[in-house]
Amino acid sequence: MTNNKVTFASTNSYSQALYELGNESGSLNEIEDQTNSILKLILQNKELKNFIKNPTIKIEQQVTAFDLISDKFNFNKLLKTFLNFVISKRRLFFIEKIIEDFLDTCSKNRGEITANLSSSKELNETEILKIKHELASNFGTNIKLNYKHDPSLIGGLIMKVGSTMIDTSIKSKLKQLETKMVEA
Repeated sequence: MTNNKVTFASTNSYSQALYELGNESGSLNEIEDQTNSILKLILQNKELKNFIKNPTIKIEQQVTAFDLISDKFNFNKLLKTFLNFVISKRRLFFIEKIIEDFLDTCSKNRGEITANLSSSKELNETEILKIKHELASNFGTNIKLNYKHDPSLIGGLIMKVGSTMIDTSIKSKLKQLETKMVEA
């Protein structure tokens, strides 16, 4: 349990430092876009994810790899320096969490609320935007909507906004029915 607290504190410190540096330099929006790109790259590329999580890879190799990525995608100099700093402190394996915390901080400081939506059917862009606008009007603030198609839900959707969760999935209803039948 203590280990998780240390992990959270250190990732939060790094993400907060990146936010403050980006804000002071006036390049916060650019860094936010670029960190979003890094996160997508990590999530989509299994080899990169394994490279990041591998403790046997030397700092020099990590720096070289991230310098190449930074140069290829023309990352902001501050972000490139930050990534090298994280690597030098042997914290690259936390980079996903650091970036997620950083993006959350950016979102919160804009007054946005993050919502997660999973649906059994593939939603098109119009449907996603309609849901996003409906949530924004209901909650009275901007919504950052993370959408995921999940066919295992069978039907319906699961939506989580802050601490509020709405689960209308058939999968959930079947589990509830199974629980009632076992209890009877």
